[in-house]
Amino acid sequence: MLRLACLAFSGLLAATGPAVAGGPDMWRLEWPHTDFSRSTVDFDEITSGGPPRDGIPAIDDPQFRRVGDPRIELADNEPVIACAYEEEARAYPLRILMFHEIVNDIIGELPIAVSYCPLCNVSIVFDRRVDGRVLDFGTTGKLRNSDLIMYDRQTESWWQQFVGEAIVGELTGHRLRMMPSRVMPYGLFAASYPHGKVLQPPGGAIAYGRNPYAYYDSADWPFMFHGDYDRDLAPLDYVLAVGDEGWSLDLLSRVGRIETDSLIIEWRPGMASALDEAWIPNGRDIGHVTVMNHDGEPVVHGITFAFAFAAFHPDGVLHH
Repeated sequence: MLRLACLAFSGLLAATGPAVAGGPDMWRLEWPHTDFSRSTVDFDEITSGGPPRDGIPAIDDPQFRRVGDPRIELADNEPVIACAYEEEARAYPLRILMFHEIVNDIIGELPIAVSYCPLCNVSIVFDRRVDGRVLDFGTTGKLRNSDLIMYDRQTESWWQQFVGEAIVGELTGHRLRMMPSRVMPYGLFAASYPHGKVLQPPGGAIAYGRNPYAYYDSADWPFMFHGDYDRDLAPLDYVLAVGDEGWSLDLLSRVGRIETDSLIIEWRPGMASALDEAWIPNGRDIGHVTVMNHDGEPVVHGITFAFAFAAFHPDGVLHH
């Protein structure tokens, strides 16, 4: 059954086009304004994920409802990306990000890009300001190490979502600032931020709440990943990443709390995996984490898969 489910989501993604490498000569037809003479990566590492440019549409005019609004259709255990800045807190449900991957938003007066790559299960909130200008982001339809490659509409440079770095184009080498955020169950967000706002679906025929990658996080190998992997953990095991140091969620679920010289990490049950069952609220409980420094301030971190952590942090330490 697992194999059939994995074939099903692979077919769903591949239906929009073949997964091929290509290169600048091919890409220029779709990207006439991207400066392919500037790059920090080997173009052979970049593949098509299937959809064309903006085939996975970013949300540019996000609409919200207040916590407690009866029209919010979220189960308490559903994962949301929570971002709090100044006096405002917002939740971006993975059931929506699953189909859009990027939300261009403004929280307080701060322009942010909320991003989610399902194949790496990594959620990152970025400050959209670079060198004094605000960038707007969309999806290229390309992947590297199975991770989303974004682009900015101002220069059409390509950005690696996992690290927030421009890897192709005019802004190559620039990095986006990552904002503290965390993936948490909606019920906890609602209790913690009773005046918070929740992103609403932009409409259309998409069945939000459905997981098109059913049983992906139980597969033997990540979809569209062509790199090497030699860590002790299974490639699709969940990992907490803080910089180039990682902890398996299995370890965290066993011990509950870990203190290092600089961090306090706590794991609690109560959040469904977005990449398990076909209906997200039915996903198995993978729990959620908080990461603070010893002054009680939130620390930038992410929950991802072991293969993605190893691909982008090949010399990183992975505790399990």
